[in-house]
Amino acid sequence: MPDAGGAISVKVLTGIAEVEPAAWDACAGGDNPFLCHAFLLALEESGSVGGRSGWQPAHLVAETPDGRVVGAVPLYAKGHSYGEYVFDHSWANAYERAGGRYYPKLQVAVPFTPVPGPRLLVPPGDGAVPVRHALVRAMEEVARRFDVSSVHVTFPTEPEWRLLGEEGWLQRTGVQYHWDNHGYATFDDFLGALNARKRKAIRKERREVAESGVRLHTLTGDELKQEHWDAFHRFYMDTADRKWGGGYLKRSFFHRIGATMADRVVLVMCEDGGEWVAGALNLLGTDTLYGRNWGSDGRYRFLHFEACYYRALDFAIAHGLKRVEAGAQGEHKIQRGYLPVRTYSAHWVRDPGFREVLDRHLAGERLAVEDELCAIADMSPYRQGDDSSQ
Repeated sequence: MPDAGGAISVKVLTGIAEVEPAAWDACAGGDNPFLCHAFLLALEESGSVGGRSGWQPAHLVAETPDGRVVGAVPLYAKGHSYGEYVFDHSWANAYERAGGRYYPKLQVAVPFTPVPGPRLLVPPGDGAVPVRHALVRAMEEVARRFDVSSVHVTFPTEPEWRLLGEEGWLQRTGVQYHWDNHGYATFDDFLGALNARKRKAIRKERREVAESGVRLHTLTGDELKQEHWDAFHRFYMDTADRKWGGGYLKRSFFHRIGATMADRVVLVMCEDGGEWVAGALNLLGTDTLYGRNWGSDGRYRFLHFEACYYRALDFAIAHGLKRVEAGAQGEHKIQRGYLPVRTYSAHWVRDPGFREVLDRHLAGERLAVEDELCAIADMSPYRQGDDSSQ
């Protein structure tokens, strides 16, 4: 489908393999590992998306007349609202009670991954702005052609969110918890920035894990072996079954990312008596460590906090990373140094009456999010004034 000026055409792909990895990655950039061709391909080739998953790839690629790829969008047709982390189940129920058909819908996202990052993938340069506008128009046109109710862009960057708002899309905000590295040389330096009570609590948690006999190993690159992925998938499924009744990610997905992007994987594995008992999966960006999945065979006091949060901070400090993003939800992260930040989503809704209802609802919801951010700010664990007691 050509854009209004005819200089750029946008086509729909039924799988990420239909575009050259280098062309996709040139658009996605190298900062965010979840947007790279290898990660999205692993999701598809493992069957974690596609098939009966309810996530059908419909990626957009923008091309110049000579066939050069200048933009892309990770797009999926969906028959449900699972695995998104920006919840619209109430929207679907309300629309269907009113006689509408909410599904299928289109989702611009990285499946099962609540990590903020670009969604209108365009290389930087003078031509970036018109390509982004062409991709927005293409998403709306695909929605009309597919006869779907809506398009949802979840966890975009703030500039993309503002651009979509200017294009008339509904705007939504949320909250996540991220840790910023303020030049800490050691974990103790970070602890020194906390108030005395939080500092003592973290030391107690880490000490109890250390005295439990569980050994933790932080693995990346060539250190990752098949046994680690087999064990981690077992933990992931056990935890997912307890929480949600099933996991999204297939065993072969973990093996694939271990084979194709091991240098961007940071896997914390926990060993007890010579057996693997728990693990935490992180992916490495240019300046950020992204915490993703956790699983455990058993219940070990404070092990979740040690493997998911404190070992991530250890790694980030040792490697000079700017931040750690710990994923969706969880106010318990605040007392461990992870502070709230806004997240964003934008929504194109075809039905004008339903859109008007949602617009009013979202205006109130955004105010509520701002109130929540202000309230949470008062819970900061960091020192205020003179609080240097040990």
